[in-house]
Amino acid sequence: MKAYAALRHAILLATTLALTLPGIGHAAARIGHVEASGQPLDQVLKLSAEQIAERTDGRVEFSVFPSSQLGNARAMTEAVQLGMQDAVVVPAAFIGGFNPLVSILDIPYLIPTSDDQANALRKSEFGRALLDSFKEKGFEAVALWPGGFKHFTSNKKLEGIGDFKGQKFRIMDSRVLRAQFEAVGAQAMPIPFGDVYTSLQTGVVDGQENPLDSIARMKFHEVQKYLLLSAHGVVENVVLFSPTFWAGLSDADKKTVRQVFVDNALELAKVKGENQKQALEEIKAAGLTINELDDAEQQALREKMYPAARDAFLDQAGDKGQTLIDLYESVYSDITE
Repeated sequence: MKAYAALRHAILLATTLALTLPGIGHAAARIGHVEASGQPLDQVLKLSAEQIAERTDGRVEFSVFPSSQLGNARAMTEAVQLGMQDAVVVPAAFIGGFNPLVSILDIPYLIPTSDDQANALRKSEFGRALLDSFKEKGFEAVALWPGGFKHFTSNKKLEGIGDFKGQKFRIMDSRVLRAQFEAVGAQAMPIPFGDVYTSLQTGVVDGQENPLDSIARMKFHEVQKYLLLSAHGVVENVVLFSPTFWAGLSDADKKTVRQVFVDNALELAKVKGENQKQALEEIKAAGLTINELDDAEQQALREKMYPAARDAFLDQAGDKGQTLIDLYESVYSDITE
């Protein structure tokens, strides 16, 4: 442990010196993520890197590492926290252990389906408060990036609220997501993402929830009979920087980096949207029975799922979570009215 502590100290010291010595005005950052090369997040991240290099006259450059090349989501997040990696774009669902407040993003019907309204929410006082909550956890969080709206699939009839009762759904290990399903009489089972296909195929679970492009990419539609287009939840990403790296940037360059990432959230939503359309066509071709909730059904499902999931979030987030929820509900009302 002493050797590890000494190594960590040496890395942090070397990084700090490299970024703060007089005469050194260039910052080269390594930023990793878990999506495959060429996927929407990777595309927009590389676009962001180009824009930042151009707008800072080459003072800040990013090398993008897709496909978990720098480690899995947890390993990369830990490395950023320790100052051993410069930045990561990571799904919020994977980092609740680092910052429990980010689990608010697991709550169903939290983010509007309109790209413009969703982006307004990310840039709002609520979005800034959520990002600021990472500071005391050892991160500089600069933006929320969309990962797509989730929909339900199952091997049992799935047309509306009444069909959830008694079914078993795979979830990421989240108390909030468990409460979401329990609110409609379903059973939630945490299963690793890599085991979902087999679990659906063998009947360990009846269904799952994911964005359409994830469903198509992982071939879940091959072992499912029903798709319910619900857009009930999101896979949201957080752009995290190491405070060590961030401290080495000038105020002007910090502003540029932050602005590029904030602005490109909308670009990512558009690219993701096109991917969703293509994925839906692929799923349709597989012959699934597809149903879509109308506005009244969406509202009815929200009225059941949102309060239960919100309360589960508050149970683990305490007073700080309540402050964040109050802020969210105020902003959401203003944006969607």
